Amino acid sequence: MARPFGAKVLVNDRLDVALATLADGVHLRVNSLPAVEVRQTVSRKGLKDFLIAVSTHSLAEAKAAAAAEADFIVCGPVFDTSSKREFGAPLGLEQFAEICQSISIPTLALGGVNLANFREPLQRGASGIAAIGLFTQTETLDSTIQTLLDPFAP
Repeated sequence: MARPFGAKVLVNDRLDVALATLADGVHLRVNSLPAVEVRQTVSRKGLKDFLIAVSTHSLAEAKAAAAAEADFIVCGPVFDTSSKREFGAPLGLEQFAEICQSISIPTLALGGVNLANFREPLQRGASGIAAIGLFTQTETLDSTIQTLLDPFAP
């Protein structure tokens, strides 16, 4: 369903599955294959447009992902959320902004992003947001998406 809308499909943490299914890319966790190895593999296969995203939780990890030729990073947790506590304390907006300003690849904000705070990371340099909880309420999904897409919404 994603491709009729022009969306890209990335497989989480499984380069083999991404390649076998002709996905648009792969999203790597911190303990996944290194991004540089993935880039070498897809380059050997002639996949020039294959996207590599890397999860990061610090400035050092963000810089390493950029140096390893990742196309973008997913960075967080920016805000507190129970689903990301295993990765440590939230970065907060100041540290998140420093990360955005320190690398040249796009950064998506992750972790505790909701309708009340999603603009804050965007105002500090995020190229976009990634969220889990924000999209789990199917009965309000349409209005959630409209709010996210409307830059003037309260």
